[in-house]
Amino acid sequence: MATLHILSHSPFSDSRLTSCLHLLGAHDGLLLTGDAAYAVQPGTVQLQALTLISERVKLYALDEDLQARGLSAPPRLEALDYPAFVELCTRYDKVNSWL
Repeated sequence: MATLHILSHSPFSDSRLTSCLHLLGAHDGLLLTGDAAYAVQPGTVQLQALTLISERVKLYALDEDLQARGLSAPPRLEALDYPAFVELCTRYDKVNSWL
């Protein structure tokens, strides 16, 4: 069963991103929202960890959150608007928000 994992907390304030990365299945997806978008900051360990994930895992971020933080999506990550976020949730068997 494929799961969409949604993270919203900064990867610099706790270990949710690291824990999530360890649990990702081959066909799962990871959506960065809010301060979790800081994980794509160039030159960070967090971005390096994201780039090392299997290509079968899909990576997403809310475009609005990237823009608000002055970041751009790296090539591997798909930036989404809110309607696309809603549609994305319907593509996965389960949705897990890392609160």
